[in-house]
Amino acid sequence: MKNIVIGSGPAGRLASLKLGRLGEDVLLIEKNHIAGTCLNEGCMVICALTDITKFIETNNRFNRHGFVKSQLDVSYEKIVEKIVETQEKLRYLEQLENESVGNTVIFGEAIINGESVEVNNESYEYENLLIATGARPFIPDIKGSEYGLTNKDMLKLDEVPEKLNIIGGGILACEIANIYSKLGSEVNVIARSQFLKEIGQNTREYVLKKILQDINIYENTSVTEITKDKVITDKNEEMEGTAFFATGRIPNSEIADGFVELNPDRTIKVNEMMQTSVDNVYAAGDVIGGYRLTPVARREGVTAAINMAGYSTKVNYSCIPQTLSLNMEVGFFENEKNDCSDDEKATIAIPGIAGPGVFWNILDGDTGYTEIEFDKKKNKINRIESVSPSSPSDLAYLSYLMREDYDLDDYEDFLEVHPTTDANFKIIKGMWL
Repeated sequence: MKNIVIGSGPAGRLASLKLGRLGEDVLLIEKNHIAGTCLNEGCMVICALTDITKFIETNNRFNRHGFVKSQLDVSYEKIVEKIVETQEKLRYLEQLENESVGNTVIFGEAIINGESVEVNNESYEYENLLIATGARPFIPDIKGSEYGLTNKDMLKLDEVPEKLNIIGGGILACEIANIYSKLGSEVNVIARSQFLKEIGQNTREYVLKKILQDINIYENTSVTEITKDKVITDKNEEMEGTAFFATGRIPNSEIADGFVELNPDRTIKVNEMMQTSVDNVYAAGDVIGGYRLTPVARREGVTAAINMAGYSTKVNYSCIPQTLSLNMEVGFFENEKNDCSDDEKATIAIPGIAGPGVFWNILDGDTGYTEIEFDKKKNKINRIESVSPSSPSDLAYLSYLMREDYDLDDYEDFLEVHPTTDANFKIIKGMWL
């Protein structure tokens, strides 16, 4: 077999698809379910549950305004059932997609033996190998940690926990807190440092006051012990409820230990072409660390595939857009190459306006917030943070402008689709250009 890919998450699946479309022979090996963490335990599950909480919040808002009279009866068990049903359909389609370009897909645990890979007691030699084995939740060394849940358990719950103690202060902790709070849990978030330090103070304050207002946040606090029905903090506080770990992820790199070079954090070390310390062995996705975002993993997988096929390309990690999947999305990115001084910066911020999905929020004053920092000298964007239903799509194309090093004057002729990008139209075109 010319090319073997281990792992069918975003990196491995897209790499295999690219190789197949390039006419290459491919064997794709998956240990569990095709499509990896994103579909089966991560992003897609978060988005599916957030769709439910958005509907609940919209229903409640319309009831408050008085033009809808309805009472919802939400079944978590039925939600899980339908998520699993959808996952099964998507797994089938994504496997079919890979097989449609001539790739072979097999299921089993792979073992690397030098220039061959063993799976299901069969040995396959390769010319090129891609390791895309992903990552798993990190469980801190805390007494009683076996009682804690992770994102892998969200579809195993029979019902919404009455009380939930989320350990962690990053994006995942925030998204989980939003979901279960809106579904009826009493939620505590326990963060070792500042909660949501990935975003700026103004955006963070908006999220806390307008979106996560029913959640109890404990910053600069650590959990010292977990029991079946409570957690104990370093401040001797006892919080009743189920523990949920949102404390980061560790790479599934054991398969490559002793075969290729690993970084100090146990991620697989690669160059910009996704090559490891062994010339014909590549790695991509969460197993190499970095951003750990589905679109980035896809790009890394495709980059590896192009190089495995004998072409040459590198990954560009600048201006990566990120989102928080909440009842109103939060998008943000920063131009890491920005080197302007403080007096060369200009920051413009406005509250959200009546764009898509927020017209009926105006009566409550919950229309979002957008803040953009410009480099006045170079006429470029340094940083954007946007709380808006359209922020993920807005920032996708704006980050592209920055990544390709376009001047903002090049944006002037861009034609939006009304009303999806009104906030950026008003800030960039109306105020800046």
